[in-house]
Amino acid sequence: MTSPTTQSLVNGITAWMQCESPTSSPEGVARMVAEMQRYALDAGLQATVTPLGPQVGPLLHISNRAAGDTRPGLLILGHSDTVHPIGTLQQNPCRTEGDRLYGPGGYDMKAGIYLALTALRDLAAAGATALPVDFLVVPDEETGSHASRPHIEAFARNARYGLVCEPARANGGKCVTARKGTGMLRLGVKGRAAHAGVQHDKGRSAIREMAHQILALEAMTDYARGVTVSVGTIEGGTATNTVPDRCRCVVDFRLPDLRAADELVDKMQALRPVGPDMELDIDVEVNRPPMVKDQAVEALLARAQASARHAGFTLEDAPMTGGGSDANFTSAMGVPTLDGLGADGDSAHTLHEHILVSTLEARLNFWRHLLAHLA
Repeated sequence: MTSPTTQSLVNGITAWMQCESPTSSPEGVARMVAEMQRYALDAGLQATVTPLGPQVGPLLHISNRAAGDTRPGLLILGHSDTVHPIGTLQQNPCRTEGDRLYGPGGYDMKAGIYLALTALRDLAAAGATALPVDFLVVPDEETGSHASRPHIEAFARNARYGLVCEPARANGGKCVTARKGTGMLRLGVKGRAAHAGVQHDKGRSAIREMAHQILALEAMTDYARGVTVSVGTIEGGTATNTVPDRCRCVVDFRLPDLRAADELVDKMQALRPVGPDMELDIDVEVNRPPMVKDQAVEALLARAQASARHAGFTLEDAPMTGGGSDANFTSAMGVPTLDGLGADGDSAHTLHEHILVSTLEARLNFWRHLLAHLA
């Protein structure tokens, strides 16, 4: 039988899932942020909304800091945006089936925010957090946190620890202590157009050149080292009877550490044309630095594991993951950070996304204990 606490959590998370907030809808994200802000203000927490421009939703900062308290504290990170477009509720309505609570964006990551914020509300009423808390909810994590990154880094400068509400890893509810860095290469090739039947010899095919470059790029993958390079999209040419003079591709790459990042960027920038009379336009960036597990993270993990034991479950850490999050930014700034502390469930970014209802109360108690004792 579902306890009153669990039912309250299910109701609150369901209400948030019913507020659709894809990154591409600043209005939808703003509605979601307003819901989160009200939930914080109702408990007497500070909750400030900051616009980030017309193309992205607003940023939400929640805090329990007393006036004049500038001590380094806990930085909790979450994101209000999801990958699911407006209308997904018609295909994946919020519902409970057995132990699974379904709905778009619940597992990733509205439930995680709801759990952490509920714990902060409970502790704020008693003034029981060991450190001041800054809870930052960003609107664009799913597309790289480009507008939010300066704000994340600004708060990280006064953070002792970082805690991230991304979902727990499926099949065990493990947390995340290491993530690969992520990067993107935009490669353009300029050749020479010509009639494919009459003057084929005068043409310089940009697609042919791009084929050479793609093989070179994909060969940069090094599984043993944890480096992957994937050409994700490609487009070029104008008509079948014209030698194509232009071609473009976008490349995703993942890196285990900063040394690998520097070496791979150097290799990409050193690409040169294979064919004659060809030009390359190379635009490469590492948009999320690696999240590295070190001794400070190990110590923070031990503290979190003690809180999990108090809440009645075992918290293990997952192997390094290739997916990036905002934890990459705080980690790169030297803030010991734990990620994947959100809800337990599975199938993020799909129509089967769900949360395990039976784990919600224990996860809430975990957050309560961690926030009360982490100092």
